[in-house]
Amino acid sequence: MPSRITLLLCSALWLLLLGGVSPHAFADTFVFTAIPDEDEARLRQRFDKVAAYLSRELGVESKYIPVKSYAAAVTAFRNDQVQLAWFGGLSGVRARTLVPGAEAIAQGYEDQAFLTYFIAHASTGLKSSQTFPKDLAGKTFTFGSKGSTSGRLMPEFYVRQNFMKAPDDVFTKVGFSGNHAKTIALVQSGAYQVGAVNFKAWENALQSGKIDLAKVSIIWTTPPYPDYQWTIRGDVDKRWKTGFKQRVTDVLLNMKDPDLLASFPRKSFIPAKNADYQPILDVAKQIKLID
Repeated sequence: MPSRITLLLCSALWLLLLGGVSPHAFADTFVFTAIPDEDEARLRQRFDKVAAYLSRELGVESKYIPVKSYAAAVTAFRNDQVQLAWFGGLSGVRARTLVPGAEAIAQGYEDQAFLTYFIAHASTGLKSSQTFPKDLAGKTFTFGSKGSTSGRLMPEFYVRQNFMKAPDDVFTKVGFSGNHAKTIALVQSGAYQVGAVNFKAWENALQSGKIDLAKVSIIWTTPPYPDYQWTIRGDVDKRWKTGFKQRVTDVLLNMKDPDLLASFPRKSFIPAKNADYQPILDVAKQIKLID
């Protein structure tokens, strides 16, 4: 009969094996993540429901894992810690550049023509305008995450295009809030005079009663651009079985539950392909966010 010490050593070895860091340690679990564009509690509520939906429809255990930053989402995808991700336009381009064979497979209906709102605190006196508001110069300004398409890439592009200067040379102070909800809160409180936020985050916060229009308002809207998308690694058919990538695509495109869609919030999901995001890559190269 094995001694108590032998049993303990065997148990310790088994735990070490289970605790290994190989990304293929649980190859039967399909893992996905999402850029942290809102607070973690809301993201967890949203994507745990998506994980349950994927598990049910794919017949494969699916799991959502949160990440702390846009860069961490890209890194997890590159390292095969996740096989699917809900990326923004810029983070998706970055991820697909790093992982040959990765594909954009679905986007929200609204993501074909996404928008960024420039918002301002009431004390600035700035009002809604059809043309780019050059009175922004000399104000304090906050972007969202440094890796955000709607919260950084596109607003920075229009700042540079209209002032022919970098943001640091236009504003008295430049910040990065980390996510859209924080951008709204910072401008609404007056901590920053102006900021850039994606239009879906603004609409969601407005519907939730988190925006006081007496304190903060939209002053300019960017032209439309492609944004969020689901991106999948190219090797998933090898990990599971041939046709798995198409099954995931079909399951996402067939997501009809109003509750699931409202949590994004999106009207529906439609097909997407890498070429749809060439404009994002071009802008990122132009302002040197991608080499």
